[in-house]
Amino acid sequence: MRPDRSRRHRAGLLVTTALAGAVALVGTTLHEARPATVTAAPAGYGVEDDGADCPVPATGQTPSRALLPDPFLKLDGTRVTTASDWRCRRAEIRELAERTVYGRKPPKPARVSGTVSATTITVNVGDQGRSAGFSARVELPGGSGPFPVVIVYGGLGADTRTIKASGVAVITYDPYTVGKEGTSRGGKQGAFYSLYGSSSTTGLLMAWSWGVSRIIDVIEQSGGTILKAGATGVTGCSRFGKGAFEAGAFDQRIALTMPVESGTGGVPAYRSIPGESGAQPLSSAYAEQPWLGDAFGPYTGNPNALPVDTHEIVGMVAPRGLFIMENPYVDWLGARSGSVAALGGAEIYKALGAGGDITYWSDVRDGTHCAVRPEWKTPLQQNLSRFLLGSGSGSGVFRTASGKAGDLARWRDWQTPVLTGAGGAGAGTGDGAGGRGSATGAGAG
Repeated sequence: MRPDRSRRHRAGLLVTTALAGAVALVGTTLHEARPATVTAAPAGYGVEDDGADCPVPATGQTPSRALLPDPFLKLDGTRVTTASDWRCRRAEIRELAERTVYGRKPPKPARVSGTVSATTITVNVGDQGRSAGFSARVELPGGSGPFPVVIVYGGLGADTRTIKASGVAVITYDPYTVGKEGTSRGGKQGAFYSLYGSSSTTGLLMAWSWGVSRIIDVIEQSGGTILKAGATGVTGCSRFGKGAFEAGAFDQRIALTMPVESGTGGVPAYRSIPGESGAQPLSSAYAEQPWLGDAFGPYTGNPNALPVDTHEIVGMVAPRGLFIMENPYVDWLGARSGSVAALGGAEIYKALGAGGDITYWSDVRDGTHCAVRPEWKTPLQQNLSRFLLGSGSGSGVFRTASGKAGDLARWRDWQTPVLTGAGGAGAGTGDGAGGRGSATGAGAG
């Protein structure tokens, strides 16, 4: 094990196709403010990584495995038996994912400062003699603050009109200021790479996630007069959906994560993608942009050798709110593989007594990529209410397009344990993967 865990090496596409056709259902329903200068963070607030102190044993090459890895099997060969065990098991998953998929997410820089106003948030960071900065646009809803907030990658994600109408502020975050696309892997650019070097092996998705964390740092430090530090969500669509998914997984201060049509490199299970007709190949996603970490390259032709898969990244979000939205009409987006990962990750939610805190929805009529969909409005409002506004009592659901429904039974040989000490307000009571009123997602895998 490494003595200095803070320096551990843990190791999108914009399709606009609209396809016609009906999708059958599987399952059942589920002002003005003054600028604030940085002060101290609120006492007792959550942390970015609550498993940073967990020792993660060194591992050699893991055996190839065609089925999804057992998320409850620790690296020492024992299984998770209590809810408290999950904290350090999650740290193991995080480490393996950084080491083989995304690249390392450095800890909080030595210096983070900035300001929050009714229109703008600024972020300035410094570490080891280097500095960088970026800013993002703020839009406040009507009424008086402080407001919960959703960080929207590139202004493209869950419906911002519904978000603001619900009383939640919006931060429009340009991830390209933190990690620019169109660069070589050896010449990466943006605020992240200004600090950690243009040849950093960390991919853009992790760099973007790091940028979200620094925004949250500034909100925490701003005194809470405009935005609430303890009520933050994140969303994005397509490549920005990949980014939002990773941001929510790697920062436990995010209360609600909402990836939309994230495609390969996002929610869809890596092991499932090669067998899904028309889904973007792993090699294509790796080569299109340096989204994924450099270390992922050797796995593009052999995902079975990965020690992790995306169902475990879904589980890293647990028991916090997660609303996954997918488009079943665009094969390139790999929605069937997305449902496999969501179903597998939902087992982690169930084990933690939070089965009602995950929603998965691909049953939609409109096939336009990144469209605002009426089917998602009500669950969006319910998730905002539960996880950001502190009201409402709905439970997560799975509504899956029948033509893109994965069969988890085909992808696992492990069982979900009953963890002692598990339970919570969001725990589901039904038999469905996502809690009360949700479907099992059975179907062609």
